[in-house]
Amino acid sequence: MKQIARISGIFTKYNWMLIMGLSLIAFLVPGPFLWIVNYTAIFLGFAMFGMGTTIKTSDFKEIIKRPKEVIIGCIAQFTIMPVVAWILAVLFKLPADLALGVILVGCCPGGTASNVITHIAKGDVALSVSMTITSTLLAPLLTPLWVYLLADKWVDVSLLAMFKTVVTIILIPVILGVLTNHLMDKAKENGVGRRFEGGAAILPLISSVAIIVLIAGIVAANAGKIMASGLLTLVVVAIHNLCGLLLGLLIARAIGISYKKTTAIAIEVGMQNSGLAISLAAMNFAANPLATLPGAIFSVWHNLSGSVFAGIRRSKQEETEKKSNLSYAE
Repeated sequence: MKQIARISGIFTKYNWMLIMGLSLIAFLVPGPFLWIVNYTAIFLGFAMFGMGTTIKTSDFKEIIKRPKEVIIGCIAQFTIMPVVAWILAVLFKLPADLALGVILVGCCPGGTASNVITHIAKGDVALSVSMTITSTLLAPLLTPLWVYLLADKWVDVSLLAMFKTVVTIILIPVILGVLTNHLMDKAKENGVGRRFEGGAAILPLISSVAIIVLIAGIVAANAGKIMASGLLTLVVVAIHNLCGLLLGLLIARAIGISYKKTTAIAIEVGMQNSGLAISLAAMNFAANPLATLPGAIFSVWHNLSGSVFAGIRRSKQEETEKKSNLSYAE
């Protein structure tokens, strides 16, 4: 069981490397990966269920303890990222498919990768988790609404259909995951938990594998189109992500919260659940196949940029702690 937990930790820590590696293989040899796109909803559902199993019922208490930071962070996420996505789509005069894909990414909640990156950055992980939970629970309402308002210029958007999709592939699996985790904890308390330890270790691993495989499938399905539109999409995605990180940082600083909380909010705002964006594009906008591309590229890019950002924030945090310890010693 310890070995499974160790493997799960490796997949979580080096998620972006695995995404890049498998996506590169899928790009060069797309054939073996093409079947994946037919099961987009199932893969994302597994990923969200796995995410739910990492959430404890006690995590919801953190939301109540720090409502100010969670509320401000979620407002920033559901305003900065959608609006910046729309502005970029207009400024770069993106074709309908790419504009829709960028907007879908911007309108999604935070993803679990942000929690890992926040940990690496020595930010407030509890706040990051609280924001991810809250934005995920708000997604069935806010994600379809924002897409309906912003993407209508390019495509026809069915608000009800998107709502049903988000509830089916995000909300229900996450809730089931949380309940599963709660029941396993109860079983451990009653002394019958050993049989569940393997499941507790392997479920987050399944979540990571599902996302990695899903992105590889999307890359394979769009291998030819990436050659034509990949560079433009990468530029737009990179600007979008960096705007989220920097504007999230500025807003958090403006309200005068601690360094660790500022780090958590910036990362949470800039890193999206791009897997959801891919699934929404595939399931609700079949007539716009290239709309899945921004989500796939964002999945790779935000892990790269997030890791760099985390390294910078971690260095500054450690430098501050070092100075503080020296002052205390004197």
